[in-house]
This record gives sequence, C-alpha cells and structure tokens, in this order.
Amino acid sequence: MKSVKMFYIDGCPYCRAAREALADLEKNEKYSGLSVELINESEHPDIADRYDYYHVPTVFVDEKKAFETQPGDSADVIRENLVKALDSAL
Repeated sequence: MKSVKMFYIDGCPYCRAAREALADLEKNEKYSGLSVELINESEHPDIADRYDYYHVPTVFVDEKKAFETQPGDSADVIRENLVKALDSAL
C-alpha cells in the first residue's frame, strides 16, 4: 500500500468534515489496512513546508497531491475526494 498523509488545522470546518469522513471510512473493510498519517500543519510547519498546497485539508498519496479542498466544498464533495484519494492508495 502507498503512504497517505492528510494535512489539516484545528478549527477548520473543512478539516473537521474530512476527519469525520475518514473516521467513517476507516470502519469500511476495504480501507482496514490503510494507514493515514494526520499532520496538523500548525504543530508541524517544518513538515508542511515541504509540501506544495494552499488549502486544508490536503491529501498526499506517495508524496503526490491526491486532492486539495477548495473553499466552499461541501462535506459530500470532501468525502468523495477523500474516497478517490484513498482508493488510489490501495
């Protein structure tokens, strides 16, 4: 399986939606062996600075950006993009 990183910040409603979707998806047997490294960019700016993104949450699969949430994205859109990113990691 490929490595998956998700960058987020506390207090971000888009990040909250992504983390809730991720928690729900992790219950799915399809993703049971997949590990997602959650990186709080406020706590780890040294790591975040090594990646090319602007908005959070952003997911990287094997160091390649798989999706970056855009302002105004609904929870459904975030979930759909998260599913695509996780599927690409399998």
